[in-house]
Amino acid sequence: MATDYGQGYGQHSGPGSHGAGAGERRLRLPAPLRAPIEARSWREFGYVMLSLPLGILMFTYAVTMFSLGAGLLITFLGIPVLAGALAGCRGFGSLERARARALLGVEVAAPEPLRVRKHGAMAWMGAVLKSGASWRHLLYAVVQFPWSVFSFVVALNFWACGWALLTYPLWFWIFPMYGGQDGLQLYGDDTHSVYVNNPFEITVTAMVGLLFTMATPWIVRGLTTVDGLMVRGLLGPSRLATRVVELESDRGVVVDTAAADLRRIERDLHDGAQARLVALAMGLGLAKEKLTEDPEAAARMVGEAHGEVKTALQELRDLARGIHPAVLTDRGLDAALSAVSSRCTVPVQVDVDLPARPAPAIEGIAYFTVSELLQNISKHSRATRATVDVWRVENRLMLQVVDNGVGGADDSGGSGLAGLAERLGAVDGILVVDSPPGGPTRITAELPWRG
Repeated sequence: MATDYGQGYGQHSGPGSHGAGAGERRLRLPAPLRAPIEARSWREFGYVMLSLPLGILMFTYAVTMFSLGAGLLITFLGIPVLAGALAGCRGFGSLERARARALLGVEVAAPEPLRVRKHGAMAWMGAVLKSGASWRHLLYAVVQFPWSVFSFVVALNFWACGWALLTYPLWFWIFPMYGGQDGLQLYGDDTHSVYVNNPFEITVTAMVGLLFTMATPWIVRGLTTVDGLMVRGLLGPSRLATRVVELESDRGVVVDTAAADLRRIERDLHDGAQARLVALAMGLGLAKEKLTEDPEAAARMVGEAHGEVKTALQELRDLARGIHPAVLTDRGLDAALSAVSSRCTVPVQVDVDLPARPAPAIEGIAYFTVSELLQNISKHSRATRATVDVWRVENRLMLQVVDNGVGGADDSGGSGLAGLAERLGAVDGILVVDSPPGGPTRITAELPWRG
């Protein structure tokens, strides 16, 4: 079954769109000047400001409830109190994930759900206490508070000082004298004092404020990056749970692929060899009836049946090669890829450098991956030559197919290459497509090495 990536060839944006994009780029301010007024910067600053009151609430709740539950463990009341504390922390975690998604654009999936095996309050409390995600939520509520204090103080001071110094000329113009003093006092004691009250000092103050104002969004962005890491690490699913979800998804891809292959084999048998064998049986039956009456016609019909037998055998060989070629089992990837490359419409150079043969399953996937990519080259690339390289790097099997065609191969959702990437992903493989318009096309596949 060939993979179709011909849709992407020759597609590029026109001159008008390019000019419009260039005009937009020329009109945009540099990033340091644009950052203080961007909506993203204000959302991040708002996130930091909200973190402190929410951190106080979560820290107070977590420490109070955990201490109460731990102290009551000598009685039965400690277990439900601890379970309630952890359940409350999970609720705060849902709020924090929603806040990070709304203000920081950080998408964090919900952790693995509670595995309550039986009905009843005791089963639920046991599931809460056994859940690692519950304890990670409790840890987040404790750790987030000191960090929120630090980030709140740093962000608010930088933001306030920056804007206050930057707008000082405006305030000095509105209030040239306040409280009997002229300008902003920088220093003062019993004997003397220093005020910012002349044009040069006011200009320098505004320039310092501008530097603070431009630097503050990047400082706040760094603080919220740490917040995002804590949300992902403590409030999201664990690596084990993520891996289980990936394996379940990969298992679904494998099952769907196997079902599609079975349907394809059934269709090929029904429409090809089976139909020819039915026609062959009918032809031989007619020849048998005419054997005594018209020997020449019977001989002609037997000859046609002989041709049908040859065609059916060829179709069965092609079908068997599509399931698993005998040359791959007998002689390995080098011979099998050389055989499949000989059927390509363009000259193909094959170079296989492997110290040993991989596991049969990995070997089969590698063969069919290269086979489908070569079929794509024959159908869509308009290339004049291609190369296939296979080698091993540590515990990975690497495949690379390169052609000098028109390029534009598309591995986005819905294309054949996307389906091929899903098949490779089912065994922890990776497909990387590099195909700029005009070519060349370089497709690299990476599979786990299993000897």
